[in-house]
Amino acid sequence: MLGTFTRRVVPALLVLAGLLLVAPSAMAADGVGTYGRTDDKVVTFFAFGLIAFFAILVTVLSLIQIRLENRKDRRTQDLERLGSR
Repeated sequence: MLGTFTRRVVPALLVLAGLLLVAPSAMAADGVGTYGRTDDKVVTFFAFGLIAFFAILVTVLSLIQIRLENRKDRRTQDLERLGSR
């Protein structure tokens, strides 16, 4: 069992490590990446976008959790009301 695992995982990890080593030189030529030249304004707006993304993500996931908890409570109350315990 360990032989099959190592035959599949080790080569995949080696390929991933190779790609990670080559990626910086492949994506930048003279300091210009795929986006173009980055200055303070670009970095600032990206950071603001990142902050907004995580704030929206937490809000949406919290709303989903609230709805699921309410659904669970309603189901529990219905089961108690009908006598199925």
